[in-house]
Amino acid sequence: MKFQTKIQKWGNGLALRVAGAMREIPDFKEGTPVEIEVSKDGFSVKKVATVSFIKLPFSEADLLSGITPALAHADELAALCSGEMGD
Repeated sequence: MKFQTKIQKWGNGLALRVAGAMREIPDFKEGTPVEIEVSKDGFSVKKVATVSFIKLPFSEADLLSGITPALAHADELAALCSGEMGD
């Protein structure tokens, strides 16, 4: 879908109003994170893919409560060989 509109002055800058189908089709809302790609011909605006986090049943503190070096098998850590850490 293509639109023709005008860029207008907004304060000391310029603005392009995002309304109607320009807002509804990509489901833009106030606060939507976007990525803008600029070239000599103009620019394109795309929504940034958001990552949703899963609420896990245990916190990090819950998982680490009561841990000791013996329970964490700290004695089984491998020794570094020469050259593994660089110069």
